Amino acid sequence: MPEPVSIAPPEPSPSSSALRRALKRATDGVALDVTESAVLLHARGEDLESLLTAASRVRDAHLADQGRSGIVTYSRKVFIPLTRLCRDRCHYCTFVTVPGKLHSLYLERDEVLEIARAGAAAGCKEALFTLGDRPEDRWPEARRWLDERGYDSTVDYVRACAIAVLEETGLLPHLNPGVLSWEELQRLKPVAPSMGMMLETTAERLWSEKGMPHYGSPDKEPAVRLRVLDDAGRVGVPFTTGILVGIGETLTERAESLHAIRQRARQYRNIQEIIVQNFRAKPDTAMRAAPDADLQELAATIAVARLLMPPGVSVQAPPNLVGDEHALVLRAGIDDWGGVSPVTPDHVNPERPWPQIDELAGWTRQAGFTLRERLTVYPKYVRSAEKWIDVRLHPHVTALATDDGLGDPGAVVEGRGWQEPDGGLDTVGRADLHTAIDTEGRTADRRGDFDSVYGDWDILREQVPTSPRRLDTDVREGLRLAADYPGALLEQAHTAAAMALLTAEGAALETLTRLADELRADVVGDDITYVVNRNINFSNVCYVGCRFCAFAQRERDADAYRLSTAEVATRAVEAAQAGATEVCMQGGIDPKLPISYYADIVRAIKAAVPDMHVHAFSPMEIVSAASKAGVSVHEWLTELRDAGLGSIPGTAAEILDDDVRWVLTKGKLPAQTWIDVVTTAHRLGIQSSSTMMYGHVDHPGHWLGHLRVLARIADDTGGFTEFVGLPFVHTNAPIYLAGVARPGPTVRDNRAVHAFARLALHGRIDNVQCSWVKLGDEGTAQILRGGANDIGGTLMEETISRMAGSEHGSSRTVAELDHLAVLAGRPSRQRTTTYGRSLLPS
Repeated sequence: MPEPVSIAPPEPSPSSSALRRALKRATDGVALDVTESAVLLHARGEDLESLLTAASRVRDAHLADQGRSGIVTYSRKVFIPLTRLCRDRCHYCTFVTVPGKLHSLYLERDEVLEIARAGAAAGCKEALFTLGDRPEDRWPEARRWLDERGYDSTVDYVRACAIAVLEETGLLPHLNPGVLSWEELQRLKPVAPSMGMMLETTAERLWSEKGMPHYGSPDKEPAVRLRVLDDAGRVGVPFTTGILVGIGETLTERAESLHAIRQRARQYRNIQEIIVQNFRAKPDTAMRAAPDADLQELAATIAVARLLMPPGVSVQAPPNLVGDEHALVLRAGIDDWGGVSPVTPDHVNPERPWPQIDELAGWTRQAGFTLRERLTVYPKYVRSAEKWIDVRLHPHVTALATDDGLGDPGAVVEGRGWQEPDGGLDTVGRADLHTAIDTEGRTADRRGDFDSVYGDWDILREQVPTSPRRLDTDVREGLRLAADYPGALLEQAHTAAAMALLTAEGAALETLTRLADELRADVVGDDITYVVNRNINFSNVCYVGCRFCAFAQRERDADAYRLSTAEVATRAVEAAQAGATEVCMQGGIDPKLPISYYADIVRAIKAAVPDMHVHAFSPMEIVSAASKAGVSVHEWLTELRDAGLGSIPGTAAEILDDDVRWVLTKGKLPAQTWIDVVTTAHRLGIQSSSTMMYGHVDHPGHWLGHLRVLARIADDTGGFTEFVGLPFVHTNAPIYLAGVARPGPTVRDNRAVHAFARLALHGRIDNVQCSWVKLGDEGTAQILRGGANDIGGTLMEETISRMAGSEHGSSRTVAELDHLAVLAGRPSRQRTTTYGRSLLPS
């Protein structure tokens, strides 16, 4: 048998003084950096004992913080190996195999249920789905298997099996399908209280260099796996992750991996546990000659992980991989043993069976702790289920949990329907907020969970993009293009000229706005247009965590509300009686809205007022509802169109650059998803507006990139009705209250954005709208004299901007809109939503 050979490069040991300093900082509770963490990973002997003592103390403080002092947890589970096929080639894995070695490429649905039923009969509460990454991308046989059973992907099959387990057995699925996109996480969240994916390591060389453990495995690229952790945080999925110890990483690389997890745990607060798993060599693998991870080294790693992770993040070590050193890992700071099954083997480590639960309880008791069963989702998320767990899973989770959120040993594990509650929604909460906002105001300047829902503000400040210096050159070239070839301003070759105009001041700004206004006159004439409409914000309950939004509330907040279908229809009738031709509807991503609600309110409006144009649902609402329903965006939009949806607002765009979006919002859809939704709508014949919210953490370079994205969509589909510039209203915006964003755009910014949009979008989008809600009368008139031709609508109720602190009212009469046009020195007229000439008199 060959001698074990390490693939980790040699690493110098730290000096004794460096180790003493790091230990002192750890003992004193000082935050550790990567260098200090790596130094501590070298601790052995008495130094290791000191490290374990510090970590034990931090673990005990974590348990007290979580309300379970002295309790170590585990989850009683079944292991469901849905498929052992994978597109990756990890050099230490025996779980994955090839089609020729399997009697069935996937477990059939009935086989999945057979395992789950056996688990339920044995008192298990978790169904752990483990499988390879996207096998259909590598194996044609897997693609055929899915096609024959009507599934578009392995992820779709996982979703279907999870629903079957919930309905037929009552076990709670914990899904480990590998790398998932933001959209796939949204799609799976309604069927599983928790999910997971091991980060394993951030050491890129272990993936990129030939002969390394992850070489040839596309899903093991560290940047890809970190993006999954980010997206899981943005979607708000209680998530399990962890590292592998001893696969060839250096101690510095291991410390970097732990710090990467720590950052995301602080930022998103959805990391429920970190698994510190030691490598054990397996026969018949490329790494069969590599040495097993030393258990003293494992203990040091567990201790450093415990020191780094914030309270609320549990640290786990698999009990079947640590030999007889259960007392050691408990002293190192673990507070959870992970999943243990009395029914199924550990299919990833079949040579090392799980201990009996009585054994586990004995080891735990000998260390001075009590063993308690938990669910797949940790107690703090159970106790805050309204924020973290889909409403359709609440009955399943509640049935198996005690009041403190742990597993109920006396619970009856049985199938429960996976569906929304029967019946419609009643109007609840502060439903008069649309009028009271102007008379009484909001109850407080921020929502009740301000300090937690948006993540860690300190980390966020580090991610704010740096503004480029204003450019004094290329102004003449920019103005020449604006006059002669305005659409060319968006070409890459003219970036410097475009930036010169977007940052123009003084005489250059005056020339820019004059050219924009002249082009406006040529394209759409002198009429200033508006639509007589009513905004209906049907719910403000939302947990997405958009940091610029002052509208969203928790269910229990004083200003929270949601409207019934009947109330929405009543408001539409009132709007029609007041002369409106359009209702514009948007709301929070309210977890209690049934998936039928969106189409139902459209149908209710069309039944009550057949000629009313329904302009409704942002791309975020569309993709969230489609994911919840388990259908494609195309299918969801088709249903809405057939129900009577006329067009959609192009809101939720903010800035179509993810570097900005992930500062502005914790969980909103990525830029590409926004593009996909809008493009799909246009191809279905559903037109949309386009928007840009600016003046927060963005800079003119982002504005240029955003307009280029809109231009590409317009060139592709021709489906935009207008461009709407939306100045950031800062007053009550969380990101401003936290000191991250600036206080909105300047007057110069407003003029430059609207004028540049008029010029650069020429030939693609004819109408440029300015927002009287955000700009006020004088600001609106000024923008109308610089390229804009439209002032939006009467609104009748406008809650979103008013909750943010806008001081320009929530409703305008037709006479007041006509007066705005007078201020700008031009005639006005009423239009339809899609910019046809209205048949109704002003």
